Amino acid sequence: MATKVTSTHTERITAHDGGTFDAFCAVPDGGRAPGVLLFQEIFGVNENMRGLAERMADAGYLTLVPDMFWRIEPGFERRDESGIADGVEMVQRLDRELAAADMTSTFAHLLGMPGCTGKVGAVGFCLGGVLTYTCAALARVDGRGLDAAVPYYGSGIHEMLDWADRITCPIMFHYGVADPYIPVEAVAQVAAAFADRPDAIVHRYDAGHAFSNWDAPSLWDKAAADLAWEHTLAFLAEHLH
Repeated sequence: MATKVTSTHTERITAHDGGTFDAFCAVPDGGRAPGVLLFQEIFGVNENMRGLAERMADAGYLTLVPDMFWRIEPGFERRDESGIADGVEMVQRLDRELAAADMTSTFAHLLGMPGCTGKVGAVGFCLGGVLTYTCAALARVDGRGLDAAVPYYGSGIHEMLDWADRITCPIMFHYGVADPYIPVEAVAQVAAAFADRPDAIVHRYDAGHAFSNWDAPSLWDKAAADLAWEHTLAFLAEHLH
């Protein structure tokens, strides 16, 4: 049975090179829990991401959503399709090396929280799907990486398959077969790169891009979103408990 969220608040993360940045935190009832790093779409840490964090906490996970645009515009937030141009501009200005370091800092912070059992997974959407894949490949805290990773429709992952052997945790990919930004050939490349990994799963849905974003009506596909969420929670339950 899903637990209930007892609280949400802001955690302050210390960056490796000085400075601090915010992470939205959703805390499940019942004390200690496995942790989940939740990575944003191009719209920033908006109402959709906060809602997803609360849903993740309802499922029993201590959840952090770091502001990955803090070095450019702290608190950047857009809601729906009208913010796509602004979001794309932010992505173009994002320093991927520093982003990887900031994810590692957030990972370390979550591991250090009293409520975290020590198991940590990552889930991300759109840009966050690429960030989740990057986090799984590169983020290490005292030599340990993530325990599970779930990238949703990460549009650049098929161009990062030279990192596949760096991903040592179980990983589940979600894609829409009608995604205009990710050709079916790109999804096939990802599937092929992980074909010999029994702990790597590629799910395809009859949906387009950003099908899990209920704040973007022209993109959201409830049936696909619900099924993907069911798959995600089952995968996290298997690997974080």
